[in-house]
Amino acid sequence: MSKLTKNQKLALGKIEAGKAYTLKEASELVKEITTSKFDASVDVDVRLGVDPRKANQMVRGVVSLPHGTGKQVRVLALCTPDKEAEATAAGADYVGLDEYIDKIKGGWTDIDVIITMPSIMGKIGALGRVLGPRGLMPNPKSGTVTNEIGNAVKDVKQGKIDFKVDKTGIVHTSIGKVSFNADQIRDNAKEFISTLLKLKPSAAKGTYIKSIYLSSTMSAGIKIDPKSVEEN
Repeated sequence: MSKLTKNQKLALGKIEAGKAYTLKEASELVKEITTSKFDASVDVDVRLGVDPRKANQMVRGVVSLPHGTGKQVRVLALCTPDKEAEATAAGADYVGLDEYIDKIKGGWTDIDVIITMPSIMGKIGALGRVLGPRGLMPNPKSGTVTNEIGNAVKDVKQGKIDFKVDKTGIVHTSIGKVSFNADQIRDNAKEFISTLLKLKPSAAKGTYIKSIYLSSTMSAGIKIDPKSVEEN
């Protein structure tokens, strides 16, 4: 195990062991404890009181972050020729169909999101082995399979993300960058967690939000008091 640097030790010293911070406090603290020289991502991990093995307790959804993700999202629009101009105008980085399907079959996945149309899903189904493990398969539930190609591209470029609970009951996602100010981090985190609350399955019993942690790419996690999420 590598030794902690002086800055890392100072950062850890700012987190009070066992304390659950308010979302506002955590949003300020995550900036203080980040010692990386690059613009680190700010991540939220939420442990839910659900059993993801049961279909009626699966939690999956989309959220538009008020201040975006801070990331340059590379979008591929797989669409028919009559939709190509719309996709390009909306900001898609790559636009086409058969040529990109062939590239993906050859192993190309240098993209973050694929947006396509219902009529094309038959062709894309064959790409499941390549796209599935990378989380790139378009899905109607996440808004990436639609005839409104232009709107879908704009939403993704402006900060719309999709998320899904993993097999351990945790939802993990990035909600911004350390370069964001504390209010922007708080707003994005609050929007994400509020969306999770709205998606609580009726079959889920007991405590739904078990724990929330905020961290940056290389920082320690900051425990958040779930009750503070609804505070102004």
